[in-house]
Amino acid sequence: MIPVSLADIAQLTGGELILSGHPASEQVESVTTDSRTIGSKALFIALAGEHFDAHDFIQDVAAKGVTAVVVNRRTEVNCPQIIVDDTRIALGAIAKGNRLRSQAKVVALTGSSGKTSVKEMTAAILQQAGETLFTAGNFNNDIGVPLTLLRLTEKHQFAVIELGANHIGEIAYTVAMTCPQTALVNNLFAAHIGEFGSADAIAQAKGEIFAGLTDEGTAIINLESNDLANWQSHLTSRQTRWCFSVDPHPQADFYATDVVINPLTTDFTLHTPAGSTAVTLPLPGRHNIANALAAAALAISAGATLTDIRSGLAQVRAVQGRLYPIALAPGKLLVDDTYNANDGSLIAAIRVLAQLPGYRILVTGDIAELGEYAQANHRKVGQAARDAGLDAVFSVGKFSHFISDECQGRHFADKSTLIAELTPLLTQYPSISILVKGSRSSAMEEVVHALQETIPC
Repeated sequence: MIPVSLADIAQLTGGELILSGHPASEQVESVTTDSRTIGSKALFIALAGEHFDAHDFIQDVAAKGVTAVVVNRRTEVNCPQIIVDDTRIALGAIAKGNRLRSQAKVVALTGSSGKTSVKEMTAAILQQAGETLFTAGNFNNDIGVPLTLLRLTEKHQFAVIELGANHIGEIAYTVAMTCPQTALVNNLFAAHIGEFGSADAIAQAKGEIFAGLTDEGTAIINLESNDLANWQSHLTSRQTRWCFSVDPHPQADFYATDVVINPLTTDFTLHTPAGSTAVTLPLPGRHNIANALAAAALAISAGATLTDIRSGLAQVRAVQGRLYPIALAPGKLLVDDTYNANDGSLIAAIRVLAQLPGYRILVTGDIAELGEYAQANHRKVGQAARDAGLDAVFSVGKFSHFISDECQGRHFADKSTLIAELTPLLTQYPSISILVKGSRSSAMEEVVHALQETIPC
């Protein structure tokens, strides 16, 4: 955090400042919402929800030497307090203030799939050029985004901020505090469609990111997956628009040629407004080329060079749970893609599996939060598995049988039965590749762990 005075915090939040004998000029150098992590010169913000209220811990944080607290009611505590109507909104206001004090180039991204991959790629590129802050884990919601922005310090030259959403208005809120110079919607799929209600609502929610662009900022559009006709209302003639497409396209500013997709890596020539460069990406799949193009566009908009792009992308590694390769034994490859799933990411995973050696088995759980679209979207995935020519498909869950129905796969009542049928195939086939995927609620990592225990790495 960039140090800020108690008086400035009160002004940012519109709160009532009670100093308790302390000077209004006293500085805060960190912000926390966790009573267990009170650092030096810290401000504690007491968030409250349906099942918790951090105001219960005010005495504890005061005893730990907190500099000040932000609360929604006056408390009996011997330290400065700033009283606000809503501590969550106050967190966002303080975060926006920190972002506006920063000189860093800030890029923001959202999308239905690949957000984390694009974030990691963009950060890897920008780290070649200077000190870079980027979203940790899944800190991409109305609490995680402000906490990320509050990590910005004077040393940061770049920031890569991931914005997520499961309802309309969430990105509008977080992008307003992020104030990015560049914004990207990576793609549009049916993620959380059961929550949003329609594909149009998903596109509307993701497009909110462009409303927060700075006046002369850059909007990055995926030519293969967008709702630009409706996003135009957020954009102005003063803002730049860059488009990307994996395949060459007359409107594409970023595209790929000379593509070679290997089982675990991808080679291609990246074309950009700044020139072209050969890229070796240590990740498989056409979808990761699209992710790399998006990352290159974000990075170049922030000032990265082609050398930064080439070096940064070469250092990217698979993240556990996201197409993460595990060599169980010679000829026995397990791909852990269990972090989450939507129809687009599952179809992309199927295409990766189709490129892998040996007997190829897809093991899939349900795609969650599809609502009335559950049957149709699972069937679409099953058709993709059939068209890919996979050797076997195993499914488990409430809706995933629709996948198996479309591709002559096998559906199981529970994971233990599936694992019992799957395990012998590891010894039956001298060369075998198994990809495991499903939504977070499916907990398909249990299958991954069981296979690892069968053949310890």
